[in-house]
Amino acid sequence: MKKIFALLLTAVMLLALTACNTDPADKTDDGKYVVGVVQLAPHPALDAATQGFIDTLKAELGEDNVEVKVEIAAGDTATCAPIVNAFVAEDVDLIMANATPALQAAVAATTDIPILGTSVTEYGVALDIKDFNGTVGGNVSGTADLAPLKKQADMIKEWFPEAKNVGLLFCSAEANSKYQVDTVQAYLEGLGYTCKQYPFADSNEMQSVTQKAASESDVIYVPTDNTVANATGIVDGICQPAKVPVIAGEEGICSGCGVATLCISYYDLGAATAKMAVKVLKGEANISEMPIEYVAEEDLTPKYNKDICDALGITPPEGYVAIEKSDK
Repeated sequence: MKKIFALLLTAVMLLALTACNTDPADKTDDGKYVVGVVQLAPHPALDAATQGFIDTLKAELGEDNVEVKVEIAAGDTATCAPIVNAFVAEDVDLIMANATPALQAAVAATTDIPILGTSVTEYGVALDIKDFNGTVGGNVSGTADLAPLKKQADMIKEWFPEAKNVGLLFCSAEANSKYQVDTVQAYLEGLGYTCKQYPFADSNEMQSVTQKAASESDVIYVPTDNTVANATGIVDGICQPAKVPVIAGEEGICSGCGVATLCISYYDLGAATAKMAVKVLKGEANISEMPIEYVAEEDLTPKYNKDICDALGITPPEGYVAIEKSDK
């Protein structure tokens, strides 16, 4: 009996060790990788990043070898947490977090499942990392959508050299928006502009704050801000009648309420994130050692909104490409 018990105990221990050493990418019975995507809101830029991620992931791993589960939080930051918690409970192989609040929710939910962010402006700010050196460490890495902020300030000078007052409109609940505004303000003041920040707590405050900004500004700058991105009609409905042009941090916002922006391809950003995911899933890279990937300056495209420029009587400088409007 003792020998039988010893043999059974040895078998149990071997099974336990086998379970502990299982590759996390081979958990499903059918051998598929399971990836959870949490996206903050339905928005052209975020949608494009998610699509680029899915297309590239399936192209790299094979259509039949990966299952991608996409959940969108409808613009509600608080909704990201239960979405991520469900992914953690399901023990997915990797989580892709699209936008800063989604990343923050994922990081709060798990230290074990690999997390890749995208459409995140500055990871050090988003995750409150002091002296951020470009690598998050732990189970987190990803791609950033930060266009050079100095170039955005220079763009305001290029378009509106005679302007004096620049209003900086942003959602105070988004740490990365505050970071962008502070940085751009410093550059603009160095160029001789007088700047004033116009923060609003949420979309309910946006209209009144935008009205105040439009009444006190010659030009308004809006960073890459998820709250504004979901309500560009409010900004355009106030600023265009007031003849106050808006320079935007990304194409989606510019398409809705701006005159010009420096554009990145969010589809390509999502594709780059997928290539990082493939390396993590296949065990070809240690996510804790993967630095955040940024958009190269040569991949930026200066664009303008023809409709709003025409309405305001503004002629774009040379070198700007008109934004192609969606039929949606």
